[in-house]
Amino acid sequence: MDPIFVILIAIGTLLVGVAFGFIIRRGIAEKKLGSAEEQAKKILEDAIKNAESAKKESVLSAKEEIFKLQKEADADIKDRRREVSVLEKRLNQKEETLDAKLDKLEKKEAALAEKHAKADKLCEDASEALERQMSVLEKLAGLSREEAKVELVARLDSEMQHETAMKIAEYEERFRDEADAKAKDILSLAIQRCAADHVSEIAISVVQIPGDEMKGRIIGREGRNIRTIESLTGVELIVDDTPDVITISGFDPIRREIARIALEKLISDGRIHPARIEEMVEKARREVDAVVKRAGESAVFETGVHGLHPEEIKLLGRMKFRTSFGQNVLRHSVEVSMLAGVIAEELGVDATVAKRAGLLHDIGKALTAEAEGSHIQLGVEVAKKYRESKDVIHAIEAHHNDVEPETVLDFIIQAADAISAARPGARREDVENYIKRLQKLEEVAGDFEGIEKTFAIQAGREVRIMVKPEVVSDDKMKILARDIAKKIEDSLDYPGQIKVSVIRESRTVEFAK
Repeated sequence: MDPIFVILIAIGTLLVGVAFGFIIRRGIAEKKLGSAEEQAKKILEDAIKNAESAKKESVLSAKEEIFKLQKEADADIKDRRREVSVLEKRLNQKEETLDAKLDKLEKKEAALAEKHAKADKLCEDASEALERQMSVLEKLAGLSREEAKVELVARLDSEMQHETAMKIAEYEERFRDEADAKAKDILSLAIQRCAADHVSEIAISVVQIPGDEMKGRIIGREGRNIRTIESLTGVELIVDDTPDVITISGFDPIRREIARIALEKLISDGRIHPARIEEMVEKARREVDAVVKRAGESAVFETGVHGLHPEEIKLLGRMKFRTSFGQNVLRHSVEVSMLAGVIAEELGVDATVAKRAGLLHDIGKALTAEAEGSHIQLGVEVAKKYRESKDVIHAIEAHHNDVEPETVLDFIIQAADAISAARPGARREDVENYIKRLQKLEEVAGDFEGIEKTFAIQAGREVRIMVKPEVVSDDKMKILARDIAKKIEDSLDYPGQIKVSVIRESRTVEFAK
C-alpha cells in the first residue's frame, strides 16, 4: 500500500477522534454547568432566607434597646428636673438674703459717709485750732516753728549721745568682765603650758682663732684664701684689729653658719689653701643640711604635727638660722604652734589643725633671702604648693591682717603669734624703729577733733589723750575713745594690745585781790 495514503488515513482518523472527543467533553461540561447553576440558585435562596431572618431579629433587638434607653433617659430627666427645682429654690433664697444684705450695706455706707463728713469737719476745726495754738506758742516762746525744730533736734541729739555713751559703757563693762576673765584663763593656761626656749641672734658670727698669726694664713697670699672663702660661702670675712677673733658678716644666716663651720674646721686642721677650703666648705654645707633636717624634724616631733611634706620640714629647719627682731623664728613657730593648740582645745576647735597652722604660719621667712615678696606671700605659696588645707592657708594669710580674719582658727593664730612675740624678752627693737612707732601712735591718736595733746607711754602699750573740755563732753569721751582705738587697729601693726585713755579736765581759776 502507498505510504502516503496510509499517512493520510492516519491523519484523517486522528482528526475524527479529536472531533468526537471534543463533542463528548462538551456534553459532559454542559451537564456539570447546569448542575452548578442549580446549586448556586439554591445557596442564594438559602442566604436570602437567613438574611431576612437575621434582619428581623436585629430589628427586634434594636427596638428593645431603644425602649430601654428611652426609659433610662426619662428617669434621668426626672432626676435632673428635681435637682434643678431644688437649686432654683436655693438660688431664690440666696437672692433674698443678698438683697437684705445690700440694703444693710447701703444703710451703713450712708452712715459712714455722714460720719466721714463729720470727721473731716472736726479735722478742719482741729487744724485751725492747732494753727492758732502754734501762733500763740510762737509768740510766747519767741521762736519760730523752724527754730523750735532745730532746738528740739539739738536737745534730742545731746540726749542720744548721752544714752549712747551710757550704753557703750554698760556693754563694755559687761563684755569686759566676761571676756577678760575667760580670755585670761585661756591665755594664762596656754602660756603656763608653753615653756619654749628663746634664742637671740644677730647678723654676724664670731670665730675664735688661736692667735693673730692665724689671720694672715686665713687671708693667704695676696688674699686668695679669704677671697675663696667669701666666694664659696657668699659672706664677708672681717679681719680687723680685734684680737683672736674673725667676724663673719652676711644677711643669710645659713651662709654664715656654713662659713663659720668651714672656718673652724680649717683652723683646727691647719692646712689652709683653696683646694682645702673647697673641701671644708662642702663638708660644712652637708653638716648644715643635716642640722636643718634635724631641726625641722625636732620641731615637728615637739609639736606633734604629722604628715608634713619633706620640703616643708626642710624649710622649717632653715628657720633655725633665721631671726626676727632678735627672736629665733623656728622657736617662735614652735611656740605659736603649742599656744594655738592649747587655745584651740579650750575653745573646742580642732587642735591638730591649729598646731599645724601655728607651726607653718611664718614658713615664708625661710625663703625671704632667696625670693621676692613678703613672708606671708611666700608662706601662702608654699602651703598651696604642698596642698595644705584651705583653713591653714587662710590662717597663714590672715595672721598679720593681710586679709580679713574669717574663722576662729585665724584669730587663734593671731593671738598665739602676739603672745609669743609680745612676751617680755622675746624680741628686741632698735631705738630708731621704737621712736618711729611711738610717733606714729601719737599721730594716729591726735587726728581727731577736740584733742589737745597725746602721749605714748609704757613702751607704746598705752596712749593717753588730753581733750579740750569745751569741745569734747563727758558723753563724747566714750565714743571718742572707741573711735581712736578702732583707727589704731586699722592703721598700725603692733603686738599685744594698746590701752587708749581719754582724759578731760576742767579747771576754774580765780584770783583774790
